[in-house]
Amino acid sequence: MMTATTANGGSDDARVRTQQSPLASQRARESSTSAEENRKGKFGGFFTLGYKEGFNQWWANMPAAAAEHTVLSYIPYLRKPPTHTQTGSAPPSANASTMSLDPSVDREAAPVRTTSLVDPYGPRQWNSQMVKLGGRNRALNEFSVERLDEAHEQNLVMLHGYGAGLGFFYKNFEGLSRVPGWTVYALDLLGMGRSSRPPFRVHAKDRQKSITEAEDWFVDALEEWRVKRNINRFTLLGHSLGGYMAVAYALKYPGHLNKLILASPVGIPEDPYAVNAAMPDPTDSTVTNEFSQDQAATIEHSNPEIPDSAKTKGDNNNFLNARSKAQKQDVSGDDTNPSAPRKPLPKWLTYLWDANISPFSLVRWAGPLGPRFVSGWTSRRFSHLPPDEAQALHNYAYSLFKQRGSGEYALAYILAPGAFARSPLIRRIHGVGRQMITMNGSATSSVAVAQQRRENGIPIVLMYGENDWMDIAGGYAAEQKINEERERALQSASTDEKKHDRGSAKCLIIKKAGHHVYLDGFEDFNEVMREEMMDVSRQN
Repeated sequence: MMTATTANGGSDDARVRTQQSPLASQRARESSTSAEENRKGKFGGFFTLGYKEGFNQWWANMPAAAAEHTVLSYIPYLRKPPTHTQTGSAPPSANASTMSLDPSVDREAAPVRTTSLVDPYGPRQWNSQMVKLGGRNRALNEFSVERLDEAHEQNLVMLHGYGAGLGFFYKNFEGLSRVPGWTVYALDLLGMGRSSRPPFRVHAKDRQKSITEAEDWFVDALEEWRVKRNINRFTLLGHSLGGYMAVAYALKYPGHLNKLILASPVGIPEDPYAVNAAMPDPTDSTVTNEFSQDQAATIEHSNPEIPDSAKTKGDNNNFLNARSKAQKQDVSGDDTNPSAPRKPLPKWLTYLWDANISPFSLVRWAGPLGPRFVSGWTSRRFSHLPPDEAQALHNYAYSLFKQRGSGEYALAYILAPGAFARSPLIRRIHGVGRQMITMNGSATSSVAVAQQRRENGIPIVLMYGENDWMDIAGGYAAEQKINEERERALQSASTDEKKHDRGSAKCLIIKKAGHHVYLDGFEDFNEVMREEMMDVSRQN
């Protein structure tokens, strides 16, 4: 039975949980710190890679292409994945960015086919390539899976989170490409992963224009890719920062999505300090849990602070009383205080954030200590995986983190210290699927109003892990706002418009998963995704 459910029905007796609530398993683990960890000191147990091992990895300087190839080799039924070497084929150099595009034909990768003899869900074709965009050194790294011997009717596009890469979806490619009639694409965001890394610059001086320019840097590249691939409509899945960009894309380029799926998206809830201050005062977030949570404990234990009703039947769109809290705030008229308790972030962290010094800059500056620093995250992030897969992901992560900085510098323009959005999605997400487009479905504002029509809504799915450090209550608030906008739009709609309206929103919880729901609970995640994909096939 599927262990992710919508929030419909159930009881309202849930205890209030905020982003800052520590996990019970984490508390127990902290209280039973071993004598060996005490002997190592405060940081000895955090950075699990030894000095010698770290130095050897730094010295070996594995190219990103090789690290990605190793990770993708763990895809079931695909023993030798295709891996182009047009970027990331050589170790980073102090002289130039090795993530510049090399268009040589000999660096392209031939597609790999798996037949039904070795692939029970085949035949399928797997492909790795760079998609050149307009401008200098602008190209997106793409990995795709195409089903053979059947009509290609639907497309799924997957976007990763901050600083990551498409290789992190290695547990999903095989499972999602089982759905008949679908082609699955995964992209590295511009300036991240193995996509090219042009210099990132924001020219606008106005605060809101700076935010928009930073968002456009990513979403314009995605739209260029769509045009290059000649894809009219598709389903878009984004995780974390990829989810934020997926919403920004849907708003700027309407008319092209069949469904929007947001997996633990960043930037939904509103924090007044992040919204109002040019250089925000420190605000609290459990973004630090991304580096401190042990995923082995996360997937082995159910979060006792989430009631069973929310996991099995939901709780009337009222996740942990989020709706009642919002209603109380509306009645009181107090919209100046965030619902989550606040405490200062370390001053050094705020300084680095405001100076736009990314965590990957620290990895690059650390030299031989870089792999050891990265192990502080990877050893916990991948602790639930088999050792060889965890090691491959560590190598992959380090190979990406050490590349020349590019898209990573957009973060300070989009998020304030503490990972709250400067332009929160809760203010905008209800506009997804309700934009004006031309009669033929393209987005434009340059034609007469008589030649325009409004989108008839698109289904939006928000997915969170049971032990997610992201603000799950924000997802339920977004669900409520989207559905309220649908009701408002239908009030003045014609009978035909009401019949064809496709707008909806729902929240799902993936059991025994954290922020990286696609990896922690990949079996349940894949099952949920297949159901959502089949729903698109039925509706279209």
